[in-house]
Amino acid sequence: MSASKVEDFGQVGRDGLPKGWAWATVADVGDVELGRPRHPNWHEGPDMRPYLRVSNVFEDRIDATVLKEMDFSGVFDKYRLEPGDILLNEGQSAHLVGRPAMYRGEPADVAYTNSLIRFRANTGLLPEWALLVFRKHLHSGRFMREARITTNIAHLSAARLKVVEFPVPPTAEQHRITAALGIRMARLDAVDRTVTAARQDLAALRKAVLLDAVPEPEQWPAHWTATTTGKAGTVELGRARHPNWHTGPKVRPYLRVANVFEDRIDISDVKDMDFSGVFDKYRLEPGDILLNEGQSPHLVGRPAMYRGIPEGVAFTNSLLRFRASDEVLPGWALLVFRRHLHAGRFMREVRITTNLAHLSGARLKAVEFPVPPRDEQRQLIRTTKQRLASLGRIELGLDRTARRNSALRRALLAEAFSGRLVPQDAADEPAEELLKQIRMEREAAETERKLARTAARAGRKAKADAIPPLPISRHDAPLVAGEQAALPLEFNS
Repeated sequence: MSASKVEDFGQVGRDGLPKGWAWATVADVGDVELGRPRHPNWHEGPDMRPYLRVSNVFEDRIDATVLKEMDFSGVFDKYRLEPGDILLNEGQSAHLVGRPAMYRGEPADVAYTNSLIRFRANTGLLPEWALLVFRKHLHSGRFMREARITTNIAHLSAARLKVVEFPVPPTAEQHRITAALGIRMARLDAVDRTVTAARQDLAALRKAVLLDAVPEPEQWPAHWTATTTGKAGTVELGRARHPNWHTGPKVRPYLRVANVFEDRIDISDVKDMDFSGVFDKYRLEPGDILLNEGQSPHLVGRPAMYRGIPEGVAFTNSLLRFRASDEVLPGWALLVFRRHLHAGRFMREVRITTNLAHLSGARLKAVEFPVPPRDEQRQLIRTTKQRLASLGRIELGLDRTARRNSALRRALLAEAFSGRLVPQDAADEPAEELLKQIRMEREAAETERKLARTAARAGRKAKADAIPPLPISRHDAPLVAGEQAALPLEFNS
């Protein structure tokens, strides 16, 4: 047994699977199919149907509030979902790739696209059990190890999903485990939904606090100076990276977009590059504001203040640097940029390339920037910081709840897959018998398909043989030796 199986399923595999269980692969116990690709030619047609895509599928939950439609003429039956089908995200961020949900019949008559993979369990395997296995793989990081990254998106191909290991208990034990675990998991899922709703409320409150400190331009007090970002300070794009600069005489650490979060710089992974002759130009000073130049649209322009740690650090062209003028406090600039981020102001300035939004230095310079008197800036910074800190403490509590919930979910799944969650019954038919039955049914179905294909070919051949030959016309008859054919009139002119 591979080490990965032991690692992915906790106690399972240390002394072998629980009695009566068997290892299989995903392809051994169900059918795996990628959804239909989208195409501009199918935006309208005679058989328009709703379809699910990756934005509809959450963990054990399908959100059908926003559905798109596409013409499925001639192919709807192939992509039509049936109750009990499991949908897994084919493309997602790395920690969410493979996120599974069960289709339970709502909405009716719906298909799915190639951003999703469909798993349809074979007879004898409970779809609810398959969902638990996939949730276990999601939380253990198993799907992440099978994913391939392209343009910041992780992809789990149907081929790679098919070979992922799949533990199979006896059918009766599947029922007992899913019944016991379903109630507990439903409670944890309810907590997760509550946490998610609370985070949305916090985001709305944070936006309200920032808008209260920095209102819309038409609401700026008359004694504030209305200017632009480019006039309130200097805006510079960081240095481009190049393979030739990986080594050199003046190697220095630099920050990039992966280091800059809202009001926080993460220095756990800082890269180095040779800055010979140009370090002073790109060197950061305490109080500099860094903004994400390239990001997903809702995060572009995400700002943080450099406060001197680490020392002697530069920045690359995935970031923009704002250095405040004498009339602007760095803390006020950070507050203005955070306000623009949450108000969606930066999003209006972005340009999209290869799924990334970009905020150019020229566009940032033109964004409006209010400048109150310095004393008023200090007061607004202090008041807003206190209000945001209160929201931050609530968010920390939500983080703790989410981590605790996640740990409980992992523990419950570990108990289930170790055979300890519910009593085992020696009278249960072993899983090997179930796998044998699945193989026999598949072989029988394949034999039927082969016979049907053979019969279809034979029918086509018999139909072709039954067509009488065309009669030979006088012009097609073979010529007697020495005879010449008369040409039609148009060739004799």
